[in-house]
Amino acid sequence: MRKVLWLILLATVVFTGWLAWALLAPNQPPAQTFVLLHPGYSTRRIASELKSAGIIRSEDAFVIWHYLHHRRSLKAGEYLFEKPANAINVHRRLVHGDVYFHTVVVPEGYTMFEIARAIEAAGLGSATDFLKVAQSDTALISDLAPGAHSLEGYLFPETYEFTRMQSMEDISAAMVKQFRQVARQIGLMPPSQGSVAGAAANEVQAPDESPAQNSSENNRSTDVQSNDVQTTVTMASIIEKETAVPDERPLVASVYYNRLAKRIALDADPSIIYAELLAGTYQGALHHSDVQFNSPYNTYRNVGLPPGPIGNPGKSALEAAMHPAQSDYYYFVADTSGHHRFAHTIEEHNKNVAAYRRAMRGQ
Repeated sequence: MRKVLWLILLATVVFTGWLAWALLAPNQPPAQTFVLLHPGYSTRRIASELKSAGIIRSEDAFVIWHYLHHRRSLKAGEYLFEKPANAINVHRRLVHGDVYFHTVVVPEGYTMFEIARAIEAAGLGSATDFLKVAQSDTALISDLAPGAHSLEGYLFPETYEFTRMQSMEDISAAMVKQFRQVARQIGLMPPSQGSVAGAAANEVQAPDESPAQNSSENNRSTDVQSNDVQTTVTMASIIEKETAVPDERPLVASVYYNRLAKRIALDADPSIIYAELLAGTYQGALHHSDVQFNSPYNTYRNVGLPPGPIGNPGKSALEAAMHPAQSDYYYFVADTSGHHRFAHTIEEHNKNVAAYRRAMRGQ
């Protein structure tokens, strides 16, 4: 009997020592080790994934520890392990849901094609999968742009944090939600207008509010602008593509609104680029022959605004489209300092173009 007790005691000591070692001894994972734990994984499956990745020393010890703390559920998600940690610390991270977030930077003016590539580069999925959603999930903006063929223009430029547990639908919904927040902030949408569908959309802080530019009496009224979101966003997307200088945007807007009022073609080069992007024919540069490219988005061939946005404008461009400057300019051309020269007549514009070409030859 005594021998049996001694054997039991010895086994208990050995088991306790093993368990303490398996749970408390820090384990050094391979550098930058990611572990993806899908919803529905059992505790045993989670332990197996961690053990296979070299994060914990023992599946059994991890499972035993979890069942000793059975009230704490383990959260699904992607986890990054890069520092030594013991199994208890690993378990604590999974209980808290300390998942890894991928950063996606969407600069002002990015098209949905560029956003798709940024999402793919961040490791969140393929660009093709995002484009499928961006070109089909128009129910997200049906109240803003009933005839929209894509989410272009409403994927707001911002720095986002996403996890690999979020679908492409979740990601696009988060961007549209951010657009709505900013649009309400600047008065483009009334506060009561519908919010983006889907509770999975990320909460992202809206940019700081800044004073709007004075509106022009010769251009659209604020009331019309506030109620015509699609037109405003389309105009803002062109303004965004034409100038990166915030102070120039209201003046650029005035040029385009003046041309619209006179039924003069907008002649916006970025519209041709976007037309070719949609057709899959853009080669990275425009040529003289591209002016004749057959597309409703080509504002050289077609008078008026294109059918929809040609990129995703930021807050400054949206405000410029809502509150254009008051001017009688009809033309502008870039100078060599990153700004533009504006003209009232075609003769004055041609002089500005000639000056620009001389300056470029002299560089």
